[in-house]
Amino acid sequence: MKSPMLEYAFFEGEFVPFADAKISVGTHALQYGTGAFAGIRGYLDADGETINIFRLPDHAARLLNSAKLLRAPLPFTRESLADTIVKLVEKNAPSKDVYIRPFVYKSSVQLTPRLMGLDNELTIYMLELGDYLDTSVGVKAAVSSWQRVSDNSVPGRGKLSGAYINSALAKDEAEEKGADEAILLDAHGHVAEGSGCNLFLVRDGVLITAPITGDILEGITRRSIILFAKDLGIPVEERVIDRSELYIADEAFFCGTGMQIAPIASIDGRPVHDGQVGPITAQLREVFFDTVRGKNPKYAHFLTKVRIPVAAGAD
Repeated sequence: MKSPMLEYAFFEGEFVPFADAKISVGTHALQYGTGAFAGIRGYLDADGETINIFRLPDHAARLLNSAKLLRAPLPFTRESLADTIVKLVEKNAPSKDVYIRPFVYKSSVQLTPRLMGLDNELTIYMLELGDYLDTSVGVKAAVSSWQRVSDNSVPGRGKLSGAYINSALAKDEAEEKGADEAILLDAHGHVAEGSGCNLFLVRDGVLITAPITGDILEGITRRSIILFAKDLGIPVEERVIDRSELYIADEAFFCGTGMQIAPIASIDGRPVHDGQVGPITAQLREVFFDTVRGKNPKYAHFLTKVRIPVAAGAD
């Protein structure tokens, strides 16, 4: 099977073949999870000749904030980091939708769990990626017995790699129950988010999501959906959500860079909107996908457009 990884990566300050981007088995980040990452989507434009990177400056800014939490200063500004990502896309010249994974990590070989006094590196690689889950029929969700890690333990607003064991435990548990995705509660029993995605509910025409201070990721897709909803005249509430509200919601969906907008068909075996995509979810999905494909001029400013060079010898 052909690898989905694209040919080039950014590694130790240079563009190199992906196969050459290697680290030592003793690398601190490998031992202790001392890394931070971003997930960024590039969509093939409706013209078939351009990759639209969705909200690239915002992703770059969040990664640099994650690096601050990790005590991993980088020799990049938001602009220079975004420019490096654009150059990597140009070098790989993808012909399909892509997922871009920048990763900041502690590169020292050192056997003490610490953050200060260690070397830091940035690597970026890309792969071809379509839908993370089949969302044509809606996804099945299950409330996890694993609690979302609190911000006072491991900051959830940064995508810190070591913290994702919490997500992995919840994801595995959900799949063992026959579900596609987990819903995690916080330490107070309130609804937080999915294993690697934010969560929205719809009740009586109001779009509801947990507050940023509720131990959730500061999701860029989440922020976009809130804007889209307000522009559509849909009321939005960012507030504490009780578990019982999951079972009486009119609609529910996950969102994130990987997940995009994934309607939820059931929660703990209880149907949501009779297992069908609800009208508000459908509206938001339409705006989102029109935007990322370059079909919605209202949100064209969210796209960093990268012209893909024609391959040598092509007609």
